[in-house]
Amino acid sequence: MPGNVVRFIAGSTLVLTAACGGTTAAESGKPVVDAAFFPLQWLSEQVGGADVTVEGLTKPGVEPHDLELTPQQVAGVAKASLIVYVKGVQPAVDEAVAQHAAERGFDAATAVPTLEAVHSEEEEEEHGHEGEEIAYDPHLWLDPSRMATIATALGGRLAEADPAHGAAYKERAKQTAAALTTLDAEFAKGLATCANRTIVTAHTAFGYLADRYKLEQVGIGGIDPDAEPSPARLAEAARIAKEKKVTTIFTEELVSPKVAEVLASEVGAKTAVLNPLESPPQGGDYISGMTANLSELRTALGCQ
Repeated sequence: MPGNVVRFIAGSTLVLTAACGGTTAAESGKPVVDAAFFPLQWLSEQVGGADVTVEGLTKPGVEPHDLELTPQQVAGVAKASLIVYVKGVQPAVDEAVAQHAAERGFDAATAVPTLEAVHSEEEEEEHGHEGEEIAYDPHLWLDPSRMATIATALGGRLAEADPAHGAAYKERAKQTAAALTTLDAEFAKGLATCANRTIVTAHTAFGYLADRYKLEQVGIGGIDPDAEPSPARLAEAARIAKEKKVTTIFTEELVSPKVAEVLASEVGAKTAVLNPLESPPQGGDYISGMTANLSELRTALGCQ
């Protein structure tokens, strides 16, 4: 990254809007990292440590896909040292980066292999044509092994933006990647021997998790959590749930559970929360949220 790309905060009076308020550039005296939503904010905080100020663009409890940036946030993107995001999740962030910070954007999807997006008929009809759809599944943060790779890449990008603290960024990235690798191993062990390997989810957010740990995901909704499933899709989900003897239909914190509850009632299953971690889990962080997901999966799938 060119040296003139680095934007330090000292001397600026611009207020950047964070998830819990704003931090002025003059107050911090550090490079600012704008993180698009929770898992990327958590990762940026782990790797950046005390050497950066991390600003979250999505407030806790807000569905990231629905984010609309304020003028202050757009101005913050234009001044930040690095913007960490996943292209395709939040159109408002994609647009702000493209217009104001193309050379300072770190798209986490470029650091790891991605999976092809499987769109529902409802999403295809809403978009009108394939060119407006996301070509890949953007929910890559739900695979700890991919998050470990992203952590390493993020450490390199921060070191380029702020060479004075480059060694510290890379060391924290190494430590964060190690913690995520341990989490990955816990998932692999915890899901190795299960009576069932099919998960029925509120929307198709868990493709990377399913791919990594050899599970089969059946999404009631598609990639977009706002797309209403058709009667045909619900019928197909019910058929598979019965055929695979699914005992649990998974709901989410930020998506209405009504459709999942109806499906669960129809197939004689219970409901439980499987968190896509698009917002901070109550009283926890990324690792604790993923650990809670592992516990829910083990219970639902009858793992030994």
